[in-house]
Amino acid sequence: MSFYATVERYRHFDFADFFARVTPAQVDMALSADSLSENDFLVLLSPMASASLEQMAQKAHQLTVQYFGRTIQLYIPLYISNFCANECIYCGFHRGNAIRRKKLTMAEIEAEARTIAATGMRHLLLLTGEAPAVTPIEYLEEAVRLLKRHFASVSIEIMPMAEEDYRRLKEAGVDGLTLYQEVYDESRYALVHRAGPKTDYRWRLDGPERGARAGFRMVNIGPLAGLGEVRSEVFLSGLHARYLEDTFLQTEISLSLPRMNPAEGDYRPDFAASDRDFVQFVTALRCFLPRAGLTISTRERAAFRDRLIRLGATRFSAGSCTGVGGYGEQKADAGSPQFEITDERSVAEVVRAIREAGYQPVYKDWDLI
Repeated sequence: MSFYATVERYRHFDFADFFARVTPAQVDMALSADSLSENDFLVLLSPMASASLEQMAQKAHQLTVQYFGRTIQLYIPLYISNFCANECIYCGFHRGNAIRRKKLTMAEIEAEARTIAATGMRHLLLLTGEAPAVTPIEYLEEAVRLLKRHFASVSIEIMPMAEEDYRRLKEAGVDGLTLYQEVYDESRYALVHRAGPKTDYRWRLDGPERGARAGFRMVNIGPLAGLGEVRSEVFLSGLHARYLEDTFLQTEISLSLPRMNPAEGDYRPDFAASDRDFVQFVTALRCFLPRAGLTISTRERAAFRDRLIRLGATRFSAGSCTGVGGYGEQKADAGSPQFEITDERSVAEVVRAIREAGYQPVYKDWDLI
């Protein structure tokens, strides 16, 4: 079993023709449905549905409050290495880029952890470049055990791994996996991933399933908006999330829609999503996936992120740094960042904005029993 069967089913689907034929009546029918079909979801992603954005926003708000309450769960990323064996043309960690490479020692990870924990954050996302020779499983296990002394939850956003390696990291203390497919269109995937282990489309696509089978509590997926035609990419990511929800009933599935930001190498995406498009995608995803978490990262502007609090978002990063070693006393010596962040507010400032919107910021929402 694999989501790849669904990717193949839509490989030759004419999305442009479908969108051109959507009518206002179809949009109304999709919005009135208690549970959206794949066709309904695609209708709500169409340009025609943009005229009904207010109704979509109202439904998304109602569903989010029904399933999640007025809460926003907080997390913070920690990069511990930017060495990478891949040639992804959009990424600052591209192995051909002449950047400052850095891998943190355990003492440096400890220092970063103490600085981050002092902000009150209790959910941490651990990130590396994809370089197994530099950051082997043993290094990752040691880092996770160290970080679990400071944080209630440690998730990973690293190279795709075999199920047995995911099990080892779960045993060390990892409870969540973030693994972006980046782009679901297989031909576009090959175009932007030119060399390295990341060229293996199927290995990456099936990674979330291996993580769920390994027992991770949460699995987060998504496309990198800008690498492929955006509406079809959001559609396939939504189908991927529903497939994972239906297949792994004990796993919390969430989805992110990061938009391209400048990175080393100055890549310019071939596709764009306006703020209005982005709101449409978030609200359509919420209508299609009422139980799924929706993460909004610091790639987005502060004021825009604040608007999304009421429109379906459930999870925010805060106080983020995408450089290696960017939090503690040695941040002047940090490794080059993966991409530029846009919302540069501190954790306290993001918390204040969430409260001003009438929502509760959640620093910690679970414990291992």
